[in-house]
Amino acid sequence: MSSTRRHFLQTSTAAAGLASPLLAQQQQGARRSPNDKINYALIGAGNMGSADIESALKAGGTALVAVADVYQGRLERAKERWGNQLFTTRDYREVLARPDVDAVIVATPDHWHAPITIDALNAGKDVYCEKPMVQKPEDGLRVIEAQKKSGRIMQVGSQRVSSIVYGKAKELLKSGVIGDVNLVEAWWDRNSAIGAWQYAIAPDASPQNIDWDRFLGSAPKRAFEPIRLFRWRNYKDYGTGVTGDLFVHLFSGMHFITDSLGPSRVFATGGLRYWKDGRDVPDIMLGIYDYAASSTMPAFNLSLRVNFENGTGETSGFRFVGSEGTLTVGDGVTLVRQARQKGPGYSIDTFPQDVQRQFKKEYFEKYPVEPPTTSTVTPRGTEEFLPPRGYSDHEHHHRVFAEAVRSRRPVIEDSSFGLRAAGPALLSNQSYFEKRSILWDPQTMTVKKG
Repeated sequence: MSSTRRHFLQTSTAAAGLASPLLAQQQQGARRSPNDKINYALIGAGNMGSADIESALKAGGTALVAVADVYQGRLERAKERWGNQLFTTRDYREVLARPDVDAVIVATPDHWHAPITIDALNAGKDVYCEKPMVQKPEDGLRVIEAQKKSGRIMQVGSQRVSSIVYGKAKELLKSGVIGDVNLVEAWWDRNSAIGAWQYAIAPDASPQNIDWDRFLGSAPKRAFEPIRLFRWRNYKDYGTGVTGDLFVHLFSGMHFITDSLGPSRVFATGGLRYWKDGRDVPDIMLGIYDYAASSTMPAFNLSLRVNFENGTGETSGFRFVGSEGTLTVGDGVTLVRQARQKGPGYSIDTFPQDVQRQFKKEYFEKYPVEPPTTSTVTPRGTEEFLPPRGYSDHEHHHRVFAEAVRSRRPVIEDSSFGLRAAGPALLSNQSYFEKRSILWDPQTMTVKKG
């Protein structure tokens, strides 16, 4: 074979986020009817929050009843998009106090993720929290404890965990088709202003229509400066930079495919090369991570790359390098297989002919040539596994959440999964700024001394 064989995935495969051994467990709480409507509240109505609620509404049997945002213009826009019947407020606590709200989507700046999520869980709401789950790794255990105590459904918003593409990659890797994985490479490159977080600043932004103090929250106090609200990802005080926006997606997808809990060592470098617009986070980052052997994977290394001025458009993907082939994961999955080499190679042309004959005799006695059989024939070329046209893993992820809210069964990307992805991603920032490697305990999800 020399051509590429293509296979088209189905959305009903076991790769879907609901098809997990975790779901055999029954979470406490009353089950809802599959026909029950889920009333959502959106907290943070910016670009990502708006996309989230649109996907949630497409899940079926869902409705938006309330929106909270610190910018009055977004509250007005919410009513334009989703109806004047919406309850709107600048204070998210008023949303959590409403008995008609079943679930909330938390899509605020990163420094608000943990406080609002914990408040929502304590208020008895199910929570879909945008990634990264927390701004600081040490806040993660508090979120986990709040979820356990509340018994509520919580899902982090990294959609690759529900993707049928990533589910297929997981299936192939588990089958052993590429042998033992020794290296995973992942990247996310962009070369657009919007991709580099140069978002539009509302021309009517003012202290009158923006609750500036509420936006700042636990961040350092400073005078009104609307660029920090509308481009909050550019600043350490409110966002998490490249690592929280994109590294965490890569960690989430890779952990899902490999069933890994996380790395034991983190090191990152990079710099601010192009977008010197006042931001205090880098626009190029490289990360190297050590993963210890586990019951599901041998020891391997992970490399991550994000470049905001790569010159080739936006690309993202993974390459799993194994002893018998490679898996490349992007819009689909590409499998390339190769036979494992048996024995060392040899180059004996510089030896005398008698020595060459002796070497070959001993070599082929130790490593005999095996005739090919139907079980040892290795296909040449590649195999591709592609999703159906129009498939959206983002919409799929929200369907997974809605079904979990109804069934009261846990999801894969819960608070523990969220911290296992966010922890090493955020420690990459610490490594970058402190110029040192950091040890991480993936079992306890805490930083180790050393």
